[in-house]
This record gives sequence, structure tokens and C-alpha cells, in this order.
Amino acid sequence: MSRIAVIGGGIIGVATAYELAKLGEEVVLFEKNYFGSGSTFRCATGIRAQFTDEANIKLMKHSVERWERLEEELGADIGFNQTGYLFLATSEEEVEAFRANIKLQNRFGVPTRLIDMDEAKEIVPILNTEPFLAGAWNPKDAKANPFKTLFAYLRRARELGADAREHTEVVGLEREGDTITAVKFRSNGKVESVKVDAVLNASNAWEPLINEMAGLRRDLVPIKAYKHQLVKTEPLERGQAEPLVCPPAWEDAYIIQDGEDGGIICGAGIEHEAKSLEDVEPTYDFLRGVLRYAVRIAPPLRYAHVVRQWAGFYAKTPDSNPAIGKLLDNFYIAAGFSGHGFMMAPAVAQAMAELISKGRSKAPLDWEWYDPYRFERGELRSSAFQIG
Repeated sequence: MSRIAVIGGGIIGVATAYELAKLGEEVVLFEKNYFGSGSTFRCATGIRAQFTDEANIKLMKHSVERWERLEEELGADIGFNQTGYLFLATSEEEVEAFRANIKLQNRFGVPTRLIDMDEAKEIVPILNTEPFLAGAWNPKDAKANPFKTLFAYLRRARELGADAREHTEVVGLEREGDTITAVKFRSNGKVESVKVDAVLNASNAWEPLINEMAGLRRDLVPIKAYKHQLVKTEPLERGQAEPLVCPPAWEDAYIIQDGEDGGIICGAGIEHEAKSLEDVEPTYDFLRGVLRYAVRIAPPLRYAHVVRQWAGFYAKTPDSNPAIGKLLDNFYIAAGFSGHGFMMAPAVAQAMAELISKGRSKAPLDWEWYDPYRFERGELRSSAFQIG
């Protein structure tokens, strides 16, 4: 048994702590705020395999399969529901791009297909079909409750013996050669340390700070925090917009009906680099901008009251693909998910836990594609498709 420290109490850190504990490892999980307080509890709940490159399609196909069994595995209701994703084309060029993406997705067993607007209207009754030519539809894409999911993982991790500590800030790492030997942390104003055999940096937007503690350059894995905002309406009748619906040409704007109360969550790629890691104040400019798109996608939303607006971070790498792998002999990273951490968590957590515990993983994760040293070598991947 090894003692493994996981830094970061979002979905990636918590899920990996669970997977490590399941493998019989001694786990200490650190979160400087409350669990889920970073990107996880601010996400749009979506889960999809509709990516545009082989690595992310294969990873997310496996992740969706894990999601399908997760409620039974964790013994908890996590609000998982395969309500699909519907991408909408506004031009013939976009329709052809959809065809190419669908062909690639089908090649790896993802059942996306091209549909006409009559079928799209059946799936999304409040959809305005007039501006759109066709849709890319995958009914196995899904959504889940991020609060219920994280706490289900956390409960099981603790039951398996994980020492999960919130309001406990990591303030330093002790290193000998290329090996991290101890983690220093502050709790209740007191600084302590714990000896470790391995460390996972799962702090996402805070990743550069932790890497620096390990004696690495902050920009070795260049992750920047971008403010991403969401708006939610009052509840609508169930079944009005259950899938995530997105015309990518409209600044990646999207709507999705909340799985809990039926409110419509509205998002868009209207984002800017955050001023700081405390910059989570929502803005009126975003509210106006996103609602302009939302009412074009679904005109009845013009009459729905807005009840909530919030902001969080997309922790983005230069190619919008996460950094996953090993940085030092026993120092690992899974960060920079660029808005995809929640949906990727079951697959990534399994892969990271197996890598750390066993030195290899059975999960279909392309380690070369996500290699954290690719940025230093100037080997950017094709940009991951960023939606929801």
C-alpha cells in the first residue's frame, strides 16, 4: 500500500481518490476550500462523446459507459439521464463538417447521426427550426447532477478509507531529486506535513501554483483560467429542451433543461481570461449576450424569468485538451480540462488511479495525446471541441 496525496477537491480529484481507494491505496485528499468549489459545481451538467478527434471520442465513449453504471457502482442517485446532445448546422459547409464528424464518431462506436429539422422539433419542442439546416444527434449523450455526483464519489471514497480534508490548503511540496517526499498543508492556521509516495495535481486552474511548489516552471503546463458564465430560467414543463442544444456558429451558444427542476440553463462561448482566481462575479453583458442567442434557439424563452446567473472557470490549455500524465518520478497531473472535466471524470479517474497504483492503465486514454510535456515541445493537438 502506498500513501498518495491528491491535491484538488473537484470532480477529477475526488473521483481519482475513490478509484485509488478502491485499488487499496492509502489516500489523502486536499481541498483548500469546500469540495466542488472550483469548476465542478459551476458546470452546465453535460456529458458527450461528440468530439471531433479520435482521442477525445474514444475517451468519452468509455466515460459514457462508466457513467451508465455509476449510480449502481456508487450506490446513489446522481441524476444521470441520457437525454442526448443536438448540434445544429446553419450552413451547407457546416452540414458537411457534421457529416465528417459523425463518420469519425461512428467509426469508434458513437451512434451520432444526421437528422432533419422535423425530427429535431420532435426532440426539442420549443426549438426554432427556421435558421437551421440539419442536426447532429446522439441520444446516448447525457447530463448528470454535479453536486450529487461529487458527493457520491466522496462518500464512497471515505467509506473505502480515503482521508478527505476540505478547508485544508497545500502550501508546499518537499522534493528530493525527481521525487516528491512530503506535502505541507495548512489547516486551522497550523502548518503540518505528511510523507507521501506519490502526488496527483488535480487542481485545474490552480495547477501552475502546485507545479511551482514541486520545483517546476509555472508555465511548463500553461493553464489559464477563463471566466465562463451560465444563466438559468424558471422551471419549464419537462421535455421542452432536455438535450443540450447548440448551434456552434452562434458563439457556441447552448441551452439545456436542468435535470432537477426543469429550468433552462443557457450558456455561450462569451468568455474572457479571468482577472484572478477569485474573479467569479457574473456580468450583465454576458446575461444580455447569452439571452439573445437563447431566444433565437428557443423563442418561448423570451417569456421565461431568469432566476439565477453564475460564473466559474474554464481552466484552458492552449489546445483545449487536458494535461494528463507524469511530470516527475512520482508527481502526476490531471488538469486543464477546458470545460470537460465533469464529463471526463469517470474515465480519467480510472486511468490516473491505475497509472499511479500499477504503472499502467486499461482505460482507453491516449497518453501521448494528453502528454503534459507537449507544450514544452511545441506539439499542440487539434483544439478540442468546447461545448457544455
